[in-house]
Amino acid sequence: MGSLPHVVEDCFGLLKLYSDGSISRSTNINFNIPIIDDGSVLWKDNVFDKHHNLHLRLYKPTLASLTKLPVLYYIHAGGFCFGSRTFPNFHNICHRLVSRLGVLVVAPDYRLAPEHRLPAAIDDAMSSLKWLQTLAMHGDIGCDTWLGDGVVDFDRVFVMGDSSGGNVAHHVALRLGMGLVELEPVRVRGYVLLAPFFGGSVKTRSEEERPCEVFWNLDMYNRFWRLSLPIGGTKDHPLMNPFGPSSPKLAEVNLNPMLVVVGSDEILKDRVEDYAKKLKELGKKIEFVEFEGKQHGFFTDHPFSEVAERVILIIKGFMAENSD
Repeated sequence: MGSLPHVVEDCFGLLKLYSDGSISRSTNINFNIPIIDDGSVLWKDNVFDKHHNLHLRLYKPTLASLTKLPVLYYIHAGGFCFGSRTFPNFHNICHRLVSRLGVLVVAPDYRLAPEHRLPAAIDDAMSSLKWLQTLAMHGDIGCDTWLGDGVVDFDRVFVMGDSSGGNVAHHVALRLGMGLVELEPVRVRGYVLLAPFFGGSVKTRSEEERPCEVFWNLDMYNRFWRLSLPIGGTKDHPLMNPFGPSSPKLAEVNLNPMLVVVGSDEILKDRVEDYAKKLKELGKKIEFVEFEGKQHGFFTDHPFSEVAERVILIIKGFMAENSD
């Protein structure tokens, strides 16, 4: 008689992977974060992938704009294992981006690991962009008149990824830059990567010297990778390490401009800085900004802070610079 299944991976008690491959996931998460609603932003949910029952949330300014709204995608964080457009912290970030930047924010959900391992999240992000393409080509699809004629500037689209969402944004940029997907008349002008979640078999100095932050630690990051990489994937898998031995040669990829942001006290700091440095050496248009004394999630966790305002102003400048 065999032994009963036992837990082999446990994320905060909310997600457990058992020895027989079964998974338990709790939806009872206590955020203790109020949802911001000051009347300046409208939002609406819409299905973008009926097959996988995936939704996105659209945000726009309450007051009508005299010009078409640029589009800013927000791909959420969560180690590929957690997260949704409905999470209060992600919702509040989107609210803040709309109210300060005067944009249409699109916040897509994606399938989560380990039920759906990578590249599922990347596939779903691409699917949400194809949804936008359909909207651009055929008009309002299931949004009533919410996005009526003349509201959206499909020629000015930016993709913003937060942590694991930053990893997804990188791979979206890769697929588009390699010509694997056609989005016309939608035009992606650039990418904003907030502490993109990468890894590799060789530890960086910040991973060696700073394996713990106030909340995050290197063990958590490694657990997320074990749960999200394809079965058998190593730490140099192309989905984890953009400069691994089997990763695409980025010198040959036509990458749009990127803004890369990280905190100086993040475990990921050196890996993110190295990513930006290597892309710049390859001749890519990269802007790298480091925020002194900040740890992972400093922008997402405190969207109305002084430092978050600085991040937003940098994003605003990046979008303006790459809109012509």
